[in-house]
Amino acid sequence: MDNPKSNIVIGVDLGGTTIKAGLVSADGSILYNNKFPTYADKGPATVIQQIRAAVQDALKHTDGAQVGGIGIGSPGVVDDAGVVKAPPNFVDWDEVPLKNELGKLFPAVSIGVENDANAPAIAESKFGAGVQYPDFLFVIWGTGVGGGIILNHKIFRGPTGGAGEIGHVSIDYNGPQCNCGNVGCVEAYVGQRYLSQRTAQRLQAHPESRILQLVGGDFSKIEPVYISQAANEGDTLAREILVEAGQLLGVALAGVMNIMDLRVSIIGGGISASGGFVMKAVQDSVIQHVLRPLRKDIRVLPAQLGNDAGLLGAAGLVM
Repeated sequence: MDNPKSNIVIGVDLGGTTIKAGLVSADGSILYNNKFPTYADKGPATVIQQIRAAVQDALKHTDGAQVGGIGIGSPGVVDDAGVVKAPPNFVDWDEVPLKNELGKLFPAVSIGVENDANAPAIAESKFGAGVQYPDFLFVIWGTGVGGGIILNHKIFRGPTGGAGEIGHVSIDYNGPQCNCGNVGCVEAYVGQRYLSQRTAQRLQAHPESRILQLVGGDFSKIEPVYISQAANEGDTLAREILVEAGQLLGVALAGVMNIMDLRVSIIGGGISASGGFVMKAVQDSVIQHVLRPLRKDIRVLPAQLGNDAGLLGAAGLVM
């Protein structure tokens, strides 16, 4: 574009504690962004007013350019009508027609609402690591394990908007219980809480590990960031733990890729940034477990957009 502000939209990343909003150009440049508290404990009406405040603040920075739409990435299940259902940690929020409510506040522009795991998948498809791939599986590997499926450059939502929940694929029917109530979910093996718990157990036999030094001997402070740091400093136990986690995630990815006939997976989130050895463990595991005809074309790639992915994906809903 000759003028990067000639076609802009607003993206909103709705989190449990913070709302991020920004002006985004057609090429994915963030021209302005802000942060507002969510006040998720005060109910839907307050949260909607906070979204309104964040959007109104962004509108003050358009330099007169016309805004083409407002996209929101929200936790919880989001149906085709933009109704957000039971987002975790949002008080008194059962089913809220967020798209309709924001449409009343901003009637002059189009409104899009999508699940906050699907939004980064859309961002990577439009602006990041997935631009050249029409079909791929996107995974967020951090506190939990979430995901989205891109088919023909578009998000695949399923009938209720819940497609892509790879974190709750069970890889062991006798495995540990997950927060969702099921057992053996991949999240129960590689999510942040479970990874920290298993590391604490393994450290009992490895008091020399750098991990213990980094947390000052306090097992309650063990988090993936310290496991990653220790691994990158050469700690054998830390590398073993992360490689094992990568292998387990790869098993789940391979199952989805077999079912969907996908060749590419893009992985984002904090744990995925632990080091190239982790991504290699995931890719090797995927190649081992996918059907033989798929193996030569398998790609497991790091996401490119980092903390901006949610906002950019929300913006992508209305482009």
